[in-house]
Amino acid sequence: MKKTILAAALALASMAAHALQPYVAGDKVAGGDLNAAMSAAEQKLTAAGFTVIGRHLPKGLPQYGSVVVTDAGLTDAMRSIGGSAVIGAPIRVGVQADGTLSYENLEYWERAYLRKDYGKAEAAVKATSAKLGKTLGAGKAFGGDVSESSLAKYHYMIGMEYFDEKSDLKEYPSFEAAVKAVEANLAKGVAHTSKVYALSMPEKKIAVFGVALNDPETGEGWWAKKIGPDHVAGLPWEVFVVDGKVYGLYGRYRTALAWPELGMGQFMGISNHPDTTKKMLEAVAGAQ
Repeated sequence: MKKTILAAALALASMAAHALQPYVAGDKVAGGDLNAAMSAAEQKLTAAGFTVIGRHLPKGLPQYGSVVVTDAGLTDAMRSIGGSAVIGAPIRVGVQADGTLSYENLEYWERAYLRKDYGKAEAAVKATSAKLGKTLGAGKAFGGDVSESSLAKYHYMIGMEYFDEKSDLKEYPSFEAAVKAVEANLAKGVAHTSKVYALSMPEKKIAVFGVALNDPETGEGWWAKKIGPDHVAGLPWEVFVVDGKVYGLYGRYRTALAWPELGMGQFMGISNHPDTTKKMLEAVAGAQ
């Protein structure tokens, strides 16, 4: 009996040792004003060789924002893999008005996004992660534990969606037509959306767009506020294009991945968010 208990304890300890969390706390920058804090973060990132491609100021969350950057090594790795890997190229950095910084734990997100292809990008992920830590500070990881082995097949619980479920939004006759439609719809602000960033790799026929969800009743200012805006490095949402198809990760996957420690009660409190968000993304894709 004692041996069984010990074995179980060791197994649990081993699992915990290989758990990952979605965010890393950075060093504070000068705070008091969100725009100033975001500019300070951008200056650090640019000086370190990152390229700023967007700035997100979520409607309804006036003390929170995110800066979106790319790193050449990570982008090249995503380009080499191709397909849906494009979603892993942008890097989100969360900023708060008091100067608090956080950023994506790249290993966590890329293991989930790349799944069986993670090994092809592992060296680039580690190099870019080290660069982020040196640039912004490598503080404590936070956001909720998910075992390393679970991320490739991540879902919140039995019956909920995986990475590629309910993600198809619209199909076009070509990559160019799909990108043109998404760009046009974001420019028009359909369904209370706007463009945060665009990253296109036309030679691979893949692209990803950051989408601000600005609806005052159903957008991120409503649901992210309810479940924890400190996870602002999980925003903005995105749509991505592969060949002629436009995709957007379904809410019960994408939100759970960004807030893995959510309790079921919290999830039920935003139960209409996955479907209302999908409708917004369908409008961006031109499906409505």
